[in-house]
Amino acid sequence: MNIDFIYDSRLGLSIPRINEHWDELEQDTQERIVSKWESIRGTIPDRVKTIEKEINLVHKALTEEENFERSCELNLEMAELASIINDLWIWFRMNPSISSGK
Repeated sequence: MNIDFIYDSRLGLSIPRINEHWDELEQDTQERIVSKWESIRGTIPDRVKTIEKEINLVHKALTEEENFERSCELNLEMAELASIINDLWIWFRMNPSISSGK
């Protein structure tokens, strides 16, 4: 099977990387890939909820922060967390055949 599930520390989950055309894979191989991806994919909503809680904590800190430089850092942290959520939702909607390396 010419596929890897690579752990992405930013997203906190493994991402599929298929190194050949989806249609060229055996049916049972496709089914194993989809099964593994569905298992990983199922964790995304909980991961998003966890990050949303982090955003809320950062936002609370931001509302209380008086130091401008620290406020900027908190804004950047919130933007990065929001970006992670966006990427997670993209992966949540991803079909394994779309991520094919070819």
